[in-house]
Amino acid sequence: MRQLIYIPVIHMSADLGSIAKQVDKRGIAGFGEEFWERHKETISGFWDSIVKYFTDLEVEHFKIYQDGMVTDGEVAQKIVEEGVKSGSKNFEIIENLVKKGAVIVHTEDLALVKKERDRIVRISQAKTITRKLAAYFQYRLTRDWLLRKRDNYVAKRIDETLSHGETGILFMGAYHNIVPKLSKKILITTVKDPDKVGDYQRLLLHCKRNKEEFEELARYLVAPVTD
Repeated sequence: MRQLIYIPVIHMSADLGSIAKQVDKRGIAGFGEEFWERHKETISGFWDSIVKYFTDLEVEHFKIYQDGMVTDGEVAQKIVEEGVKSGSKNFEIIENLVKKGAVIVHTEDLALVKKERDRIVRISQAKTITRKLAAYFQYRLTRDWLLRKRDNYVAKRIDETLSHGETGILFMGAYHNIVPKLSKKILITTVKDPDKVGDYQRLLLHCKRNKEEFEELARYLVAPVTD
């Protein structure tokens, strides 16, 4: 039997690289500094709950599949180290898992990841409203297609590299839909409900109209992981 521990993630500002400052700037402008700080605390609390989940778990020889990871070996290790330096709790967890004997696996296709990132960067760097809207609509036209292509690639990589008797750990953004594409012979343990994680992100833009539901989802994100 093959096993996979699945963590549907929300990316922190530290995970966003060159566009992080733009995202924070737009978040503060759109929601106000106090609310945006609470949102960032919620995301940080989410990752704290994942840290605690892995604290006492024996992970020697486990295989790590990471959102956006297009390489493995020493290069992957350097990417993780840089992520830790920038404040990414996702990469901090991976660094600790590697120290305990887990192995980072080349998870994604470089060309597909680059295409999506280029489109997002184009939106954030647009100098005028017209160019920003044009870049946004171009991204929306290809987003679903790119997500499907990425999900298919990741599911294939897991099937090819996770052998009988092995356990993998998948860190993947909640908007992805990889689980239905995985082999039915893989036993999947979901650490957080991907629907709730995704709903929190979707409701963020409409949190004032759905305040109670949004706050309930925020409490769920930071709550300890239960079996």
